[in-house]
Amino acid sequence: MAVRVLVVDDSGFFRRRIVDILNADPALEVVGTAANGQEAIDQALALKPDVITMDIEMPVMDGITAVRRIMARQPVAILMFSSLTFEGAKATLDALEAGAVDFLPKRFEDIAREQQEAKDVLCRRVRNIARRGRVGRTPTPPAAPTAPATRPAPGAGARPRPEPAHGARPEGERAPALNLRDFRVVLIGTSTGGPLALQKVLVQLPARFPLPLLMVQHMPASFTPAFAQRLDQLCAIRVREAQDGDALEPGLALLAPGGQQMQVESRGGRSRVRITEATPDQHYRPCVDVTFNSAAAAFRGDALAIVLTGMGADGREGAKLLKRCGSTVWAQNEETCVVYGMPAAVVDAGLADRVLPLEQIGKILAEAC
Repeated sequence: MAVRVLVVDDSGFFRRRIVDILNADPALEVVGTAANGQEAIDQALALKPDVITMDIEMPVMDGITAVRRIMARQPVAILMFSSLTFEGAKATLDALEAGAVDFLPKRFEDIAREQQEAKDVLCRRVRNIARRGRVGRTPTPPAAPTAPATRPAPGAGARPRPEPAHGARPEGERAPALNLRDFRVVLIGTSTGGPLALQKVLVQLPARFPLPLLMVQHMPASFTPAFAQRLDQLCAIRVREAQDGDALEPGLALLAPGGQQMQVESRGGRSRVRITEATPDQHYRPCVDVTFNSAAAAFRGDALAIVLTGMGADGREGAKLLKRCGSTVWAQNEETCVVYGMPAAVVDAGLADRVLPLEQIGKILAEAC
């Protein structure tokens, strides 16, 4: 059965363009369109689509308000279209807090160099969030973490639950208390669904968290400054976008800048990040594997790596190298992921020491303090 999509945008030209692209994919079917947020609410209730693509700035009612009201009445996977500006980033993050699950740049040339590639990215995103979008998901209050929303139990065709990795414990089994003195750094990698997931983890950490954190979120260059600023305002720990030469400090979370790569090096007992330009062959910018690989060389077995929700398999190869060095790897469980791609790649490769619900990750880290 095709994924049913509602397209919302005040520009008739842009609506037609998105409709044509999505309808060209046999796995997708546009069942309706809307020109403003109020129409979007009405159409969502009437048509019950699997996915909504939503503009932010519209007359009558803006996209953020529409997302919030739709999620309260008819929860559905929502993909936002955003401008790649600082203000556009802030608005998109507001939409994600309101309940949207993912976003794409509104200008197709910002998605990919080739037009066909940009079309493929759009269709793939819609298919993925339809498959893993969490129906019943509720917006998250920005000031405090909440329990993850649930989605219907997997039906026919759902992926089987993998066996725990060697040395890992099933989610319900009690594990030894975490000792943060066993580590020198916490590494976190994520993609789709990551902004909210990172927020839920970090807001639980106390200001005196004893370890530095390095975070990689797949995100455009114009978004990471606004995202780091938002996290810093919400969290007790300090959060900022990483700059070349930044020293790793306890209670400081450094976010990899969009469009670049973040590595870490350790010399003479001091650890610093190095920000480098991404090379043409690097698909993810920033890339979790790049950061994890450098951490394996810098910290050997003294790193705790955590892979959260996201499409693809970025982080798996870096986790493999970290494990060879003796480091510890955690993965978010399927039930609390927006997209169970990156964590699944780690779990299926037998690399996860623990597979945890999202709300437990920050709690365990905080309790270990």
